[in-house]
Amino acid sequence: MPSSANSSRQIVLVTGPARSGKSEWAEALAARSGRSVIYLATAQLNPEDAEWQARIERHQQRRPPAWKTLSVPIGLAAAIESANQECLLIDSLGTWLANLLEQNEDTWQQTIAQVLNALHHTQTHIIFVAEETGWGIVPAYPIGRLFRDRLGDLTRRIGTIADTVYLATGGYVLNLSELGQSIDRELNAER
Repeated sequence: MPSSANSSRQIVLVTGPARSGKSEWAEALAARSGRSVIYLATAQLNPEDAEWQARIERHQQRRPPAWKTLSVPIGLAAAIESANQECLLIDSLGTWLANLLEQNEDTWQQTIAQVLNALHHTQTHIIFVAEETGWGIVPAYPIGRLFRDRLGDLTRRIGTIADTVYLATGGYVLNLSELGQSIDRELNAER
């Protein structure tokens, strides 16, 4: 695990496919953090989509009443920068990215840079939930490929700076930080 310049900071990434238990695992980690928890919900409400609303409600019902919930569909960097020693649970990176998918490449890279900069300077405990979308077929449409590629890149970049990375799949969770090696750290060490 990388050593953090900020001793109180800890960044955790929980990734996995749909319905794998990644959100529940992230919630359990947040509950165990010993800090007050702020749940950053990246989903935008859509009353016209009953299935989407039901998903949001299931997530809401699992949260302890003491947790504060903030809706952050876009301003993720600002929300991280304003945190003060709490535990931020950000669910999810894929939904946040979908809200910004229409950004051109330059603007998207600036958005990512702002988030990564906020992570490097934070003093708080942050748990990210991220969907794994690149394990299937190549999407047939350009917007699907753009989403998949941007999410894969974002997840990798956050995983590189995370203290701990978990993979949830098949009802199990693996600590990839203990079982694997960081590709980016290994490649950079060789240079």
